[in-house]
Amino acid sequence: MVMTEQVRRIGRRPGESGSRGSILDAASALFAEHGYEGATIRGIAAEAGVDPALVHHYFGTKDRLFVATMRLPVNPAEVIPQIVAAGLDDAGHRLATLFVSTMRELGQANPMVGLLKSATAHPDAARLLREYFTSAVLEKVAAALDVPQPRLRAALCASQLMGLLVAHQVVGLQPLVDADADTLVAALGPVLQHYMSDALPGD
Repeated sequence: MVMTEQVRRIGRRPGESGSRGSILDAASALFAEHGYEGATIRGIAAEAGVDPALVHHYFGTKDRLFVATMRLPVNPAEVIPQIVAAGLDDAGHRLATLFVSTMRELGQANPMVGLLKSATAHPDAARLLREYFTSAVLEKVAAALDVPQPRLRAALCASQLMGLLVAHQVVGLQPLVDADADTLVAALGPVLQHYMSDALPGD
């Protein structure tokens, strides 16, 4: 399976050994085979030949294990709710600042670029990314948003962030590449803020 091999290559870092490395290898294989929803801590532990308690010891939760397996630069399931919880009034700016600074710092080394490229070409990759963002990110952000239609708002924010990442890092639209970070944040922040706090159709 193409996606299995792609995710397996992401999993273990160079020099990773022992139980932690075995867990990452097992998680790579099972996330690719069963998706985010289908893979379980118990199943990953069995594949790695360890006790489930050891998986929790190293990684805590399944979303943290996914972040470690995919080498994501931040855990959106934790960071975004914290941004929202700090106050909704300026949450769009804070989220834009975090996203743009991370995107610019990592460049093509950002694992999200590879995941998004895979998701556009392989249904298994698209399912994995969709299930992760739905279960681990959108639901947690929605729970933190005390406004109507929180899941739609969270999904709209995600669409803006993913769209910018694709346009900037995959397509390489020159005006975006040439723009400085402050300009991108100033343009993106109000859009995210609108989705988080302004009235939407159906409210």
